[in-house]
Amino acid sequence: MAHCHDVLGIGFGPANIALAIALEESRQQEESGPLDVHFLEGQQDPLWQGGMLLEGSDIQNNPNRDLVTLRNPRSRYTFLNYLFEAGRIIEHLNLPGRFPLRAEYADYIKWARRHFDHQVDYGQRAESIEVTTYAGSPAYAVTTSTGAVHLGRCLVVAPGRTPYVPPPFDRVDDKRVFHFTEYLYRLDALPEPPASVVVIGGSQSAVEITLDLARRYPNAQVRNYVRAFGLRLKDTSPFSEEGFFPDFTKYYFGAPRESKRILDAFMRPTNYSSADEDVLHELYQVIYEQRLADRQRVWVNGNRLVKAVDQSDGGIHLTVAEVHTGAVEHVDADVVVLATGFRDLGPALNQEPYPGVLSGLADRLVFDDGYLRVSHDYLVETRDAPPLFLNGVCETSHGIGDAGSFSLLSLRTAAIQRRLADIIGGARGGGPVTINATTERHDFASTAPDGRPPVADVA
Repeated sequence: MAHCHDVLGIGFGPANIALAIALEESRQQEESGPLDVHFLEGQQDPLWQGGMLLEGSDIQNNPNRDLVTLRNPRSRYTFLNYLFEAGRIIEHLNLPGRFPLRAEYADYIKWARRHFDHQVDYGQRAESIEVTTYAGSPAYAVTTSTGAVHLGRCLVVAPGRTPYVPPPFDRVDDKRVFHFTEYLYRLDALPEPPASVVVIGGSQSAVEITLDLARRYPNAQVRNYVRAFGLRLKDTSPFSEEGFFPDFTKYYFGAPRESKRILDAFMRPTNYSSADEDVLHELYQVIYEQRLADRQRVWVNGNRLVKAVDQSDGGIHLTVAEVHTGAVEHVDADVVVLATGFRDLGPALNQEPYPGVLSGLADRLVFDDGYLRVSHDYLVETRDAPPLFLNGVCETSHGIGDAGSFSLLSLRTAAIQRRLADIIGGARGGGPVTINATTERHDFASTAPDGRPPVADVA
């Protein structure tokens, strides 16, 4: 009979690395024996944000919001201890920048990951998941890209976010048109330097890529098309940033859907369709200096929407409309980079109902008005299925703190670890095992995150 793990994890990026650390450090393991935990990772040697490790780019996040510090600041897996073990702590503290370099944080994540190589099968992309029976109890059977089948009593899925490719680009199959997450990899594969590049989107990534292209290809024309009037400064007010506090997560989780929409609208500029001051200023000055020399080759064009895309051997032809006047322009590009963000979970046009890896379980998942029902501790409500957790991609149920960042990652994994301990401990002790999630609601009308009565119009 095949072996069945207590916990089987899909994906071994930051979210499940943080979970592996939490499980290793939990006292529950000392009291009832260690959990049998195993992870499946599709890449052979994963590199965090490998396609966006641009020279000089930083993480835009306090480094202490790492894999573990908010949960256990004494852990050996903190970013600070990584610097100490690497012999760079004094030099790092002397850096003039506000945030760590993205390349160094990627190395930190790789350093932490290597401590758990014995628990991971690399190059094993999960292709399908189904419910089976093991020793008379329900379990998950995960079939990977190699045909191997892995069993688990509990499943923790950390799929990362699905790139959002808007129309008309969603109908384009061309290696010269790609999502920004593949940026460096796709540039490396180009047969020759491009003469013209178009960047779609108004995000931090869009601005970083536009700057990188200007440096990397000094003779190329680079156009950034933005649907809004122009590039917007990210909301970094410390009051807005409290949306990344655990109290706000609890508050948001208990809110009705209409209130969630109001809160989303207010919080969106803290993380989406906006950029940090330093890169905005740098890009504006680059364009100004080029105009001063009468040699402009970088443009930011607002109020633009791409209406059609045509492909030929000579390049990518875009039909671009001015959204207010209706004026149309035609642009040819060698490369198009889509800095268009990611899909959230939900029923809207640019969302997805559940992570694609769960498609084999679709008939067992429970929804509420089109939204996947997930408990406060990230247990997915299912019909006749073993415990299933989502480690990440829960922004539509848990708020901005569950966006694709490190802000509350370690606290999320603490919640999952505690629930796993209850489930597995109960099974070992003969006690009750909770299978389905409970979508517990807090009294939203009673208090705001700081204890004050909530205002009627948050936005």
